Amino acid sequence: LSAATAAVYKQWIPNTNFETASNWDKGRVPCARDVVHFEKDKVVSVFVRSPHALTDMYLPLNGEFVLAAGAAFTAFDGSWDPGCDSGGTVRFADAEHRSWFDPALWREVLPGGELRPSGPIFAVDEERVPCRYDDVIFPPGTSFRVNTDSSQPVIHLRSISIMGQELNTPLSWAGYLGGLSAPLQFHGNGTLQVTGTGCPDKSGCACGNALDGPRICAALLRASGRQCPEPACQSPLQPLGHCCGVCGATIDLDFTPDFDLQKYQDRVVQELLSQPKYAGVRMAISKVHKAQTLLGAVSRGAAPVIQVVLTDDGAGARAGTAAAELAGDIMESIAQHGDALGISSGRMEVATGSTASGQVGSHPVSRITAGTVMGLLFSLLLLGGILFLYRKGKLRVPALRLPQPWHRLEEPVSPAAAGDKGFDNPVFNVKPPDADLGEETPKDVQVFYLNPLYDASETET
Repeated sequence: LSAATAAVYKQWIPNTNFETASNWDKGRVPCARDVVHFEKDKVVSVFVRSPHALTDMYLPLNGEFVLAAGAAFTAFDGSWDPGCDSGGTVRFADAEHRSWFDPALWREVLPGGELRPSGPIFAVDEERVPCRYDDVIFPPGTSFRVNTDSSQPVIHLRSISIMGQELNTPLSWAGYLGGLSAPLQFHGNGTLQVTGTGCPDKSGCACGNALDGPRICAALLRASGRQCPEPACQSPLQPLGHCCGVCGATIDLDFTPDFDLQKYQDRVVQELLSQPKYAGVRMAISKVHKAQTLLGAVSRGAAPVIQVVLTDDGAGARAGTAAAELAGDIMESIAQHGDALGISSGRMEVATGSTASGQVGSHPVSRITAGTVMGLLFSLLLLGGILFLYRKGKLRVPALRLPQPWHRLEEPVSPAAAGDKGFDNPVFNVKPPDADLGEETPKDVQVFYLNPLYDASETET
């Protein structure tokens, strides 16, 4: 099947059934001499498969019992019960903490609900919980309660199956949400939305759980003290969508519209991964959105790539070596058949027990490098054209004279004496003297001027 039509089924593992021993604080199903206690302020939905005789039972203020055919509760009549010598109080366990985004609470199954056989294909942690185009199954004959708290307001799914009823249209799902059971089964700020549509792209679709990645990792690492296990290699690789570093190799593939994710995965498994020397290697392959940068500094947003993650069961110095060897074979195959497979380029990074992580190969030249070279060539052509037009006289470049700092440090020079040694004053009609201004004016030199306010005779002494 192509990726556009293949469906992935993920089944919820825990339940809130009455007959499940782990749902009770004493680790056993209540017997006839027991007093059953449900916390009054805890909301529950409990499926009951068979009849039970009890001494007493305290019920919650808000909840439901879903009774299978023949199931019932009766009062204990005091007769001898071989499996219940001494009675006590048995409390129903709290199911509020079971999170939708806990990978440990999901498993991938076949369409009929059977567990999918384990093999060399695995999923990164964000894809272990339901993705936006997956089918979700809550097994028939079980009750459940799941916390849907999310960093996204709407959690999209292809379909949801509850009690054997598949809800695969927005209308059918809206009808179920309007019933009495849905509020008892789902709680949290995230709203589940059924779309009824699968992935429309044969090159695959991103899972859509990136916003809840921290929530997924927190739930996954809760049992291990919120710390990843110590890797066997230096500088382990950090695949997108995975919580902890890995030893082995990662490959990022740039693809064309001809690329088919499912066909390519099958090809790698059949031609390479199935070889005896790669018996301990596991592979995860999916479409992710990876941040792109120009020259390693300027962000260009996120672009879709096909991420291939390869790990192995090697220990010590051998950790990741088989996965790295398989990555090399994949890159060689891309060099030979990439165009026919719809792969335009690939970049590989490895980290083994004997080497630190680093990029060790790419095919062909990356688009960033090619774009940089083309940009430099264009700049040189532009500068050459400007120089040619300038020399031909068809382009004038204005000359700029910038003041030099040392010019401001020189002492100002007095202007040379003008030959006229005077100036014309239109108001007073001053006649300049013949004497040099730079020398002392002789006493016998008289300066004459006409003053329109006084008669000329008044100036004589």
